Amino acid sequence: MAWWTSCWAVGCQQFFQKWKANKGEGMKKLARYMPILSWLPAYRKAYLRGDMQAGLTVGVMLVPQGMAYGLLAGLPPVYGLYASLIPLFFYAVLGTSRQLSVGPTAVVSLLIAAGIQQLGGELPPGQMVSLAISVAFVAGAIQLLMGFLKLGVLVNFLSHPVIAGFTSAAAFIIAFSQLRNLTGLPLPRSNNIFFLSGEAFSQLHAAHGLTLGISLASFMLLRGIKRASRAVPGALVVVLAGTFLSAGLDWEGQGVAVIGQVPAGLPGFVWPELGAERLGQVFPLAFTVCIISFIESVAIAKTLERKHGDYRVDPNQELIALGATKLGGAFFQAFPTTGSFSRSAVNSDAGARTGIASMISAVILALALVYLAPWFYHLPKAVLAAIILAAVINLVDWREARHLWAVDRRDWLTMLATFVATLVLGIQNGVLSGVLLSLGIMVYRNSKPHLAVLGQLPGSRRYRSISRFSQARQHDEVLIVRFDAQLYFGNASYFLESIEKLIAGEGRTLKLLLLDASSIHDVDSSGAMVLSELLQLLESRGILFYISGAIGPVRDALHRHGLSGRIGERHQFVQVHDAVSYFLEEEATEPSGWSPAALQTNERHKKS
Repeated sequence: MAWWTSCWAVGCQQFFQKWKANKGEGMKKLARYMPILSWLPAYRKAYLRGDMQAGLTVGVMLVPQGMAYGLLAGLPPVYGLYASLIPLFFYAVLGTSRQLSVGPTAVVSLLIAAGIQQLGGELPPGQMVSLAISVAFVAGAIQLLMGFLKLGVLVNFLSHPVIAGFTSAAAFIIAFSQLRNLTGLPLPRSNNIFFLSGEAFSQLHAAHGLTLGISLASFMLLRGIKRASRAVPGALVVVLAGTFLSAGLDWEGQGVAVIGQVPAGLPGFVWPELGAERLGQVFPLAFTVCIISFIESVAIAKTLERKHGDYRVDPNQELIALGATKLGGAFFQAFPTTGSFSRSAVNSDAGARTGIASMISAVILALALVYLAPWFYHLPKAVLAAIILAAVINLVDWREARHLWAVDRRDWLTMLATFVATLVLGIQNGVLSGVLLSLGIMVYRNSKPHLAVLGQLPGSRRYRSISRFSQARQHDEVLIVRFDAQLYFGNASYFLESIEKLIAGEGRTLKLLLLDASSIHDVDSSGAMVLSELLQLLESRGILFYISGAIGPVRDALHRHGLSGRIGERHQFVQVHDAVSYFLEEEATEPSGWSPAALQTNERHKKS
């Protein structure tokens, strides 16, 4: 295989070098949507060893993990292998991260299981597979559309505390969902951990002793191997040991649930069921999978980008790549996939330099499907459940919870609220709650931004907040205010109310209100209206209004709304100190501190 891969890589390199020489400009444009064209022509022979080693390691790791996550998704385990195969090729061609390993993951597999259960409860395996494939197709189509519309910015609308709370709760739900396979109890399928806990406790006396022993032994062996050496594929060791012991000791005959017949061969081509009724059924679940898988993948890809530093991850192209992996995989019986943190970390640490590593992993999987599938008949489901349990333990972010408790109690409460919502309301509603909570927090924080009263530092031209700098001194009859946000409909009322309170609370006669606008990056029509109301209020009280430090877009907005003329040309300044000096010394004389630069706008430039 090494010889074949080396020849293939060198041949592709020569082909693309010739194409680049002839079609250089066209290739650059195409490479925006097919990043493989940016790194494959520059592929070096020195990369091959690392890519081979990483591809083999991740490929071996994917065999047990793929089956485990297929089981977690409520599907026959072989579909976890199908989901690990085709998507690897698609992402290698279209993805912008060179170490990200895509395939089935715990969170997305749980989303599939929970979502399909809500659609129809206990369904025959064939119908569940059909629904999962439809979800992959629709989620992929949504991600492709979002990528072409350049909506990668949406990743910013879920805060880190919300993601940490959601994934931590998902870890608990995943663990409890495997109680049936871990204990051998006849528990119903459910993602309600409180219901499952009650059922398991009431039936604890009926737990299957051998199944429980296999689960515990497998889990302890996995943890022990991980602590001893991360280079050893613990999951594969446990799978092989469990399979051989099960076959030799006839665990199936003793009541242990096993995988059973695993069809040999590569997945065949299928056309996803996409009728109007099916689309209506799966769209909410597909959209949830689309958002969660994107956030999970981009977070991992950005981490790897910072570590390697020789390429840039493009969120919009990632949407296209992830959409293609789902859409293309759906035609080969794959349920939704995304980037895996554990496999990507192994891929990076094993020396992966390019997407060739993912292609090699896919070849390993293909060989396992063709030649090794019948050997998995005797594999106990308890072993796969233990692999799942060992994997999701790391999803519980205790460290982040402690950190947030120490540094930011508001974010800690956000994480806790998302955690509780996901546990109580379910995984899909937990995701929705997290999105709404993130948006609510963003709106709330933007609606009440920081507003500071400034004073002059002795012997300098600098002005700082009097609440932070005890030496800052206010000038008689002057109130200087800095507003640290855009002035828009969400905080316009707060801005006016805050200024009114400051003026009313002054125990001295005011003659000037100076607004330091250096931190205001935009003013919309509501903000302009509030500024107009403020001007009227100040005029009625005989208080002058100056503005300093307004950036270009704000000056343009003031000009468009007619406020620049109302404020007055000589009442607009570049620096706070210029404005104060003009008021204190030169109000009735020629304004040497005033500068026409404070009035420059693009609107006037356009007219001239």
